[in-house]
Amino acid sequence: MPKQRFLVCHDYGMGGVWWVILARSAREIVETFAETAVVDDPQRWVEVEEWGLDEVDIDDRSDSSLNSLRARRDTQRIRPGFGVMADRALLYTRNRWDPEEDRAAADYLTEITDGYRTRQVEILDTGEATRTDLDDFPLNPPIDLWDPDLAEQEITAEEFEKAWDSAMPPPEGWYL
Repeated sequence: MPKQRFLVCHDYGMGGVWWVILARSAREIVETFAETAVVDDPQRWVEVEEWGLDEVDIDDRSDSSLNSLRARRDTQRIRPGFGVMADRALLYTRNRWDPEEDRAAADYLTEITDGYRTRQVEILDTGEATRTDLDDFPLNPPIDLWDPDLAEQEITAEEFEKAWDSAMPPPEGWYL
């Protein structure tokens, strides 16, 4: 299969790193580089063409920023659960967070739709539960659905919805 040009972003929340990558498919790119997304928005292509990005061949290992994402993916690839969630349009996860500061530990139950967090419930160890949705996320980078940790974190829709229904909305201006 001949290689085509793909617009690729590593979105780290407060910005992103962009490439034009020559590859055989969009899937090949996300299987090769961790935490990347192939962007197929024609308007974004127009903007990016003005940036003068270099084209990088997927088989070229000389781009150091891509090599770190490739190395992370290579490490993930050998673990159980790699790519299990890659084709899922909707999933629910539970992730434990144990802070080092003087804040209570929490479980984060997250609804992920097409690779993006759409709703989330924070359940503190104190029992307090707060629900948030797209309107509450000032930053919402894509979630790497190839990450094997997601398979270990999966919960049922029923578990998520039960937590969602019992949680309170955040206080006004909570993230400012």
